[in-house]
Amino acid sequence: MRGVLSYAPGSTILHRLDPRTKLLMSLMICIAAFISGREFFLLALLALNLLFAFLGGVVPQALRMLKGLSKACVFMFILQVLFIQQGDPYFSVFGIRITDYGVRTAYMVILRLLDATLPLSLMLTVTRLTDLSNALVVHWRLPYQYAFTVTTALHFIPVFFSDMQAITEAQIARGVSLDTRNPIKKIGLMIPMSVPLLVSAVKKTEQEAIAVELRGFNLRTRECTYKVPHMHGADWIALALGAALIVLAAVLNG
Repeated sequence: MRGVLSYAPGSTILHRLDPRTKLLMSLMICIAAFISGREFFLLALLALNLLFAFLGGVVPQALRMLKGLSKACVFMFILQVLFIQQGDPYFSVFGIRITDYGVRTAYMVILRLLDATLPLSLMLTVTRLTDLSNALVVHWRLPYQYAFTVTTALHFIPVFFSDMQAITEAQIARGVSLDTRNPIKKIGLMIPMSVPLLVSAVKKTEQEAIAVELRGFNLRTRECTYKVPHMHGADWIALALGAALIVLAAVLNG
């Protein structure tokens, strides 16, 4: 999943939208996904997310996100199928019934997971964190310290993914076999690799703290913002689309 949450430069229509619009649009798609109980609507939301990825020129990032979520989806599907016993049984395995209701519920849970995860990840891919921070501080009156904390945390997610990938490749080069299918053995191999990642994270955090202090972090105010985002016609259309999705989800679910 390296590079999934990193900003992808571009001049597409999604890149030009106001950061507030992209954030609210992502949240509205997530709300619509959790409101709806209709399979075709959730599939349509997934297709809409992929359409947004195409419009934003970030299809590879979206596909990597789907690939990264595939293991979690399989795990959740198995749990739902094994523990939901209501409905008509398809067959039985070691006394555990696999029912039609369990399979459908697991399928819906996976669709909701994908529909709720993709919009936020795509939003971060087509939005500069500095623009998002400026919008939160100037328009939503969020204290700069809090906005900086949120955007810095988001910034470090792909950085830590990259560091973990580098550590993994170094261990493989030293002859450590990480392709074992035994989950317990794999966890045992991953725990020692977390130590250098933790050390790297602490060092990066300390360097970041020193850098912001030297740039007058404690002196920053709302008036220091040099770039103020503004809403345009496309932003209002996007927000109207998000609101329409919520209404449609509620109507179909009713």
